[in-house]
Amino acid sequence: MRSSLIKTAALTAFCASVAVSAHAQETKLALGMSGWTGFAPLTLADKAGIFKKHGLDVEIKMIPQKDRHLALASKSIQCAATTVETHVAWNANGVPIVQIFQLDKSFGADGIAVRANINKFADLKGKTISVDAPGTAPYFGLAWMLSKNGMSMKDVKTVTMSPQAAAQAFVTGQNDAAMTYEPFLSTVRANPSAGKIMATTLDYPMVMDTVGCAPDWLKANPKAARNLANAYFDALEMIKNEPAKSNEIMGAAVKQTGEAFAKSASYLRWQDRAANQKFFAGELQAFMKDAAAILLEAGVIRSIPSNFDAMYDTSFLK
Repeated sequence: MRSSLIKTAALTAFCASVAVSAHAQETKLALGMSGWTGFAPLTLADKAGIFKKHGLDVEIKMIPQKDRHLALASKSIQCAATTVETHVAWNANGVPIVQIFQLDKSFGADGIAVRANINKFADLKGKTISVDAPGTAPYFGLAWMLSKNGMSMKDVKTVTMSPQAAAQAFVTGQNDAAMTYEPFLSTVRANPSAGKIMATTLDYPMVMDTVGCAPDWLKANPKAARNLANAYFDALEMIKNEPAKSNEIMGAAVKQTGEAFAKSASYLRWQDRAANQKFFAGELQAFMKDAAAILLEAGVIRSIPSNFDAMYDTSFLK
């Protein structure tokens, strides 16, 4: 009996030791992002234990896009989720970050809402548009759409508002137009009497999100970076295999029901490993160069970066 107790105690101690050892081996990292629908698989990876399965102790920090580069520069985060052109802008403005995998492409999830009497972009000349700060996806999206229609940010008046505030202000009658994204764009979809959505990323496909990390962190933690990408791809598999459960988890993070979240997510496409490999094989590089020209025109950057190759690394997609 005493021998049995000793063996049991030894086994318990061994298991505890293994658990402590496993926990000690988890790589800690802080990842900055927002409540944008396209980032939700990262939330799922956190809440469903997928990060831990891959040996990662990830702290997700909700940081407005306009401030995320400051958190990166201060090292309070090691990685960040944001749009491709924002990665370009951060690098151009002295905050280096290396993109390691793609999250999503917007398929109508970003758009510009306008009043009923506005029918084309030329009608926006001199009008007031609610849009997030320079250096954010909505600001870039507006600049891109205007540029493609022979206009620039100088042709309109802007009021700086977060994507959520911009949508809410629009449906309550403030300003002539609003540039926003899901899940907030659905606020406009649900209030057609306020106006209409004149254009989205179905018309102007320029919103693509990636996860990037600080170069020094990547150099010190290549395995953790690969595990971060793998955890994201595993989250996509969970969404595919357990859609209802996944949508409930992801929706809860932005105060939506699973059904409402699924509707928001229908306006974008998450990118699996094969899609990532294709994107990083040429599409990313071409888009970064096009985006840099728009960023320069909009005054977000002062010069075109000389080395786009330093802004991405494909080795973590294998």
